[in-house]
Amino acid sequence: MSDESVEILLVEDSPDDVAFFVRTFNKTNLAARVHVVADGKEALEFVFCTGSHSARNLANRPKVIFLDMKMPKVDGMEVLRRLKADPYTRTIPIVALSSSNEERDLIESYRHGVNSYIVKPMDFDQFAETVRVISQYWLQFNKTPKP
Repeated sequence: MSDESVEILLVEDSPDDVAFFVRTFNKTNLAARVHVVADGKEALEFVFCTGSHSARNLANRPKVIFLDMKMPKVDGMEVLRRLKADPYTRTIPIVALSSSNEERDLIESYRHGVNSYIVKPMDFDQFAETVRVISQYWLQFNKTPKP
């Protein structure tokens, strides 16, 4: 897939979760253009077009980022902080995916600018429906300003 056409950036280190999300996105027919990275370092390189993604065009930002909060190299909270601190990327909607139901993690995520916080795993069908609805909202209905 061309990086030029990315609508969803999925930042997830679990192969099982990646397979679930890709299958769910494909069933929705909302976003045929999903790019997956396995850690926070690569997520930042992808969005900011550095490192192994330096050939990407910075103007081709994802429309929404699904961000696992517990990841290797650079954790999700640090990715969130960096993306929301940069004027060019702060308007990209970020959906946090976390196994934590702790109030402090929820508060910290919103304090750093997350747009939505989903606790995983929940019932498979319920989770798939949640991903479908959220994807539809961010891709079809939500409007974000140009950077």
